[in-house]
Amino acid sequence: MSIRVLIADDQAMVRAGFGALLASQPDIEVVGDAADGAQAVAEVAEHEPDVVLMDVRMPVMDGLEAVRRILADAPERPRVLMLTTFDLDDYVYAALRAGASGFLLKDAPAAELIHAVRVVAAGDALLAPSVTRRLIADFASRRPAEQRNPVPGSNQIQVSALTPRELDVLRLIARGLSNQEIAADLVLAEQTVKTHVSRILTKTGLRARAQAVVLAYESGLVTANSR
Repeated sequence: MSIRVLIADDQAMVRAGFGALLASQPDIEVVGDAADGAQAVAEVAEHEPDVVLMDVRMPVMDGLEAVRRILADAPERPRVLMLTTFDLDDYVYAALRAGASGFLLKDAPAAELIHAVRVVAAGDALLAPSVTRRLIADFASRRPAEQRNPVPGSNQIQVSALTPRELDVLRLIARGLSNQEIAADLVLAEQTVKTHVSRILTKTGLRARAQAVVLAYESGLVTANSR
């Protein structure tokens, strides 16, 4: 079955360019586009895409609010991939917290865009590319000290529910490793890693792998200087 994609960006040339590129792929179908966040919410409800490419800054309704509404309201929630420039700010990070599946730089090569759509459509998070790891680490390093070293709270309660092995897996997820890379690092079968990831999401009440990365940083389990 084709991957149904909706593109939300206030620049018509970006929508046209991304749309033409994705539509040229035999396994991808572009089902709609939107010039602002409010239109994106409406288009998602009408077309029920598998993946939404969502610009961060748009008129009428910004991408963050659109992500929140889409992921809160859609019975079959699509995967949302945030389109951003090189700087990562609180705005984009908040989109991850809301359940977005990752980032994609607007000037990314064509092959990377196509790969990103396929990755998130398969249920994974676009966290493996080194640039994304660096962006996440950069944000974490700039957070206030009291937030990087938080007092016990909901984040710690979520993390405390995990087994030592699940904590190991979560740390590696936060470093941007794929399931295959985690399996090699921990000397486990890849299917075992998938099971651990599923249990981590279930125990913490999270919807997406990207949210697990946010949890790892916010709980202090992983820091910008972690290895």
